[in-house]
Amino acid sequence: MTTLVSRGLVSRSAETARYRLGMRLYELGQLAMTRNHLRTMALPTLVQLRHASGLTVQLAIPDGADVVYAERLETNLGVALLRRTGRRLPAHTTSSGKAIAAFNPSFAEARRAAGFPARTAFTLTTVEQWEERLAETRRQHGAISFDEATVGVGSCAAPLHGPSGEAIAGVSLVGPTESFRAQGGHLLSLVVAAAAKLSRSAPPSP
Repeated sequence: MTTLVSRGLVSRSAETARYRLGMRLYELGQLAMTRNHLRTMALPTLVQLRHASGLTVQLAIPDGADVVYAERLETNLGVALLRRTGRRLPAHTTSSGKAIAAFNPSFAEARRAAGFPARTAFTLTTVEQWEERLAETRRQHGAISFDEATVGVGSCAAPLHGPSGEAIAGVSLVGPTESFRAQGGHLLSLVVAAAAKLSRSAPPSP
């Protein structure tokens, strides 16, 4: 209980010495509700994007220095490609992480503080590379990644902006690296349009 108190999950009354739920649990509940609403709101657009691209579609949420995929609509090809990829990945290894960080300074800083460990030989590993990729992402309002989290897997992503203008999520397409090298510009334009559509009805930042 002492640990739970220290983390704000429960509090102890000074008068009765009894425990009760803490404000941190309330905050976590509000966060879960916001994210669930975001997923529900985004789902029809994600389905349309999968149909238009023929690729796996993901909705990523920032969490600490990582992204967590709140939704993943796979194609048959995507099932095999993502078999070794979990629901949580370091932001610097993904197009979604870069797309969010480019328009969310606190998230970008969280990744800087955590460092840039390599997952493959193609993963960026320095602050200078991170800053260059974020600047590029801001210029094109989206990011493209080749083999950075898993060799053979490419992706592109665009930020979903909340009412304040800060990125609160990322929408991405995932498929074979060669697909993105061959038609990355076209795929990026699809995902940028989808993210812009979702941004117009996004909930407030959690």
